[in-house]
Amino acid sequence: MNAKIIYLDSSAIIKRYIDEPGTSMVRKVFLEAYTGETRIAFSIWNIGEVLGAFDKARRLGRIAEREHILVRGRFLSELKRMIKLNILIIIPIKAKILKEAWRIIEKYHVYQADALQVASAKYVSANMFLTGDVKLHNVALTEGLESIALT
Repeated sequence: MNAKIIYLDSSAIIKRYIDEPGTSMVRKVFLEAYTGETRIAFSIWNIGEVLGAFDKARRLGRIAEREHILVRGRFLSELKRMIKLNILIIIPIKAKILKEAWRIIEKYHVYQADALQVASAKYVSANMFLTGDVKLHNVALTEGLESIALT
């Protein structure tokens, strides 16, 4: 499969399940993946971050308990479906990726999780990096990734 690879950070993944600025672009990316035009990639780290964000939204009252159950279930079901269809690349946390993340942390003064996103995207030679974080978008650009800030 020679489809282009689009890396989604946690904030971009969340936009698939909770309507906010950037949701329409993320929906387009998922549609392109399901039609075989692209493959979606993200770090295994993102799964926990996304689940944590859904839980936090529920605890803070941004989403109701029922909506939390719905978005969590949709996310986990879609993960399984996309893996079966071979349109999702889940990047493991490897020493090589961590070493690159550490370099990014020290160079740009970002959190480990953010640096891991950029290092993971570079690891799979992503054609595009999508994020809801403007600072992370700028780091990705400086690191040579094509990037879009979903704000």
